[in-house]
Amino acid sequence: MILDDFKLNGKVAIVTGCNTGLGQGMACALAEAGADIFGVYRSTPGDTPLLIEKCGRRFEGIQADLSVPANAEDIVNKALDTYKHIDILINNAGIIRREDSINFSEQDWDDVLNTNLKTLFFLSQAAAKHFIRQKSGRIINIASMLSYQGGIRVPSYTASKSAVKGLTMTLANEWAPYGVTVNAIAPGYMETNNTTALRADKARNAAILERIPAGRWGTPDDMKGAVVFLASNAAAYVNGFTLAVDGGWLSR
Repeated sequence: MILDDFKLNGKVAIVTGCNTGLGQGMACALAEAGADIFGVYRSTPGDTPLLIEKCGRRFEGIQADLSVPANAEDIVNKALDTYKHIDILINNAGIIRREDSINFSEQDWDDVLNTNLKTLFFLSQAAAKHFIRQKSGRIINIASMLSYQGGIRVPSYTASKSAVKGLTMTLANEWAPYGVTVNAIAPGYMETNNTTALRADKARNAAILERIPAGRWGTPDDMKGAVVFLASNAAAYVNGFTLAVDGGWLSR
């Protein structure tokens, strides 16, 4: 039955930035589909462990600073030590810095690129070494509308998310022969910590809503179907693709 292909029973997923927002929503979705979760969080896991356990699944995790790419291998090794295998990697964690490009600092550039791109690559590399040995694995990167557009006052974020889309294709090309798929999800304008300032700006909020055909900001629940699909056997022949979950934003 086709619905069986969406089940993730027996799978283990690493989810970065699992404590809030989209990361928490995706971790819960994977657990609802049957996966156990290894969460990565910067400070605390919040209420994510409780939500996962309510789904009848196991949650373990690690506190890590993802602006330090050297932490990537330790994260994957800890997940393997805990669960003995991993099957899914969700590269969700990301940061944003807002400033006019003419005034943008090198520190803000490096912080965003390290977290959003460099650590994402080395986490993918570390996970892929295991996936290639077991001849299966799913990597799902979180891209952005700014993988397609320029944005305003977010030069490092735009650069990082454009690169995530391209890197997704590159890694898919290299690792597909080993049963590994690498895809991305590009969320539209979502109600998360990263968009608090935008939603608080009445003029900017109104302009954004006017452009979204669905007429609303997205929520973490809107990501659930996409992440379960790409993590499951139902997407076994989907590779190197970035799926927009945007309420129709890119159609205008």
